[in-house]
Amino acid sequence: MNEITIAGIRRGSRFSPNHIGNDAAIFQTTAIELRKLGCTVNEYPESVLIEGKEISEQYIFNMVRDKRSVRRLQQYENCGRRVVNSAYGIENCTREKMTRLLLENQIPHPRSIIVNTDADPDRLLREHNLHNCWIKRGDFHAIHREDVTYVRNRIEAQSILEEYAVRGIKNAVINEHLAGDLVKFYGVAHTDFFFWFYPSAETHSKFGLEQINGTAKGISFDEDYLQRICNEAAHTLKIEIYGGDCIVSAEDGQIRIIDFNDWPSFAPCRKQAAEKIAQRIHALVTQAERYATV
Repeated sequence: MNEITIAGIRRGSRFSPNHIGNDAAIFQTTAIELRKLGCTVNEYPESVLIEGKEISEQYIFNMVRDKRSVRRLQQYENCGRRVVNSAYGIENCTREKMTRLLLENQIPHPRSIIVNTDADPDRLLREHNLHNCWIKRGDFHAIHREDVTYVRNRIEAQSILEEYAVRGIKNAVINEHLAGDLVKFYGVAHTDFFFWFYPSAETHSKFGLEQINGTAKGISFDEDYLQRICNEAAHTLKIEIYGGDCIVSAEDGQIRIIDFNDWPSFAPCRKQAAEKIAQRIHALVTQAERYATV
């Protein structure tokens, strides 16, 4: 088999709020590990896709987030190129689609409703018996602090929805607030790699929202079950490299996933994660290369 050439596309800095360095580091470390596996890696900024420039490599790994980048990569996939994470999977991780897919596939998730930002939250929250809750922009990932907001009453909810509407955000997801330990996790599908930790213990934060649940108490939970439902979520959303957050209930240790992301920073476990990410990309590309020569 000839040496495999792969394009690596970095994430635009505006899509790495408070994590520009960490996102750049996991990308670079993964590229290094792929080169150790014998691959040639040509690196590109996300702006190449946004500007409509052509990428010629048949195989692509990427951390893109801009909607224009995602659409371009989807076009490449439609033409038979191998893209990791799939651009369709990246799109599935936007809030509204993620919520619908997790709920439809019985992945443990908070009670949630999807609303238009011009809706009356008072009526909706009463109908669904929601009090303290989280309001999250439905069309995209969190870029600004207000894109994920904890609200304590319907007046605050109204204010957030109005702010979204002014910003041109047409829909939002409202999740019930879950009491318990906040756990952050990282994984690579179809490998043995899975890492979790309490962000309150590591002072790991993007917008400081972890303080709502407070310091983790170390509630006992089934780690194998957490890994299993996370891999099920990754399969449902069609992504290979993932991370997210869950809440472990103080009452019974029940685990529910509250957020799921395509290719996060892996900051606390970067070196071991990069090795597994590179191995997974290499396996997928090698498989595609084998089929292409049959």
